[in-house]
Amino acid sequence: MNTYTRRRLGAAAAVAVSVLITAACTAAESAAPDADADAGKPAERSAASADPTPAPERRPFTISFGGDVHFEGVLRTRLNTNPRTAMGPIAKVLRKADIAMVNLETAITTGGTPAPGKQYTFRAPASALTALKAAGVDVASMANNHGMDYMESGLADSLAAVKRAKFPVVGVGANEAEAYRPWRTTVNGNRVAVIGATQVLDSEFITAWTAKGRKGGLASAKNEARLIREVRKARQTSDTVIVHLHWGTELQKCPNEAQRSLAPKLVAAGADVVVGGHAHILLGGGYLRNAYVNYGLGNFVFYNWGPETGRTGVLTLTINGRQVLKDQWTPATIQGGVPVPLTGNARQRAITDWKGLRGCTGLAARPRQAAE
Repeated sequence: MNTYTRRRLGAAAAVAVSVLITAACTAAESAAPDADADAGKPAERSAASADPTPAPERRPFTISFGGDVHFEGVLRTRLNTNPRTAMGPIAKVLRKADIAMVNLETAITTGGTPAPGKQYTFRAPASALTALKAAGVDVASMANNHGMDYMESGLADSLAAVKRAKFPVVGVGANEAEAYRPWRTTVNGNRVAVIGATQVLDSEFITAWTAKGRKGGLASAKNEARLIREVRKARQTSDTVIVHLHWGTELQKCPNEAQRSLAPKLVAAGADVVVGGHAHILLGGGYLRNAYVNYGLGNFVFYNWGPETGRTGVLTLTINGRQVLKDQWTPATIQGGVPVPLTGNARQRAITDWKGLRGCTGLAARPRQAAE
């Protein structure tokens, strides 16, 4: 190869290297963020653009709550006759909601030994879970002062029945973690967590019935720190956090001090909804800042009813993320152990009466943001 040829090849190589360097620089400049364009924009911009998958669109959903349910007395006859219709006409209301929930105030067992010295003990066969499912109930809490009426063997039977039925239950478990663990579901793009716990336990059974460590039992709201920790944990990975409590004083129309103390702590920890019952009568509901609280859902499917204890209904909340957009009360009266929805003037009067219960709760008719 002569000198002229070598010079031509060398020049060509230099040009090629120059072209490659220029192209690389241009590409790097195009890929680099534009400081002027990003000025004033949130830091999440680069992270969001790195993930091309859009978040699922979130739309409002509804959740309906009924009060205390067992299958004693006349209700056992209904359950044995046909579990699929055992809860009566109120099922039509429950089925309309995206999620429906009740308090299952009984052990699910046909054996076991009744809690010693307890005046009232409730138990029901596994067909009770069939009745709940058939009525449109999606999840139930067993955290209440009757959930372990048949002690440890009844608890084992209850957990086995729940597992066989594949029916979601909260507030009870084979160990502490299980008892406090939320039920999780996604509805209309909303990640929902539901936690169950009881603030009501007979003093002689607090230790025996409370889940702790590897010991099975109920989630106790008396251990406020443990419950609040679970709410904070759920808040981190949920759009909507709901706490279902067994709380209140029997036949007392206004919330007691324990309820008034716990509700704001749960809201501060991240709960969007706090609801529950125990008092056998209806208590008021409304907004605590931007969260929704109901202090008493009353009896629901229950063998004992009267002028006050027979007043019942379904509370339906419309929710989008952390916003509780609407509350709706469907009033009913207990007849033959089951809630029968009211109609006409009786329905309107019952709704007015229910709204009036808010007067002694310290709760508001609208969320704080809406009020402002």
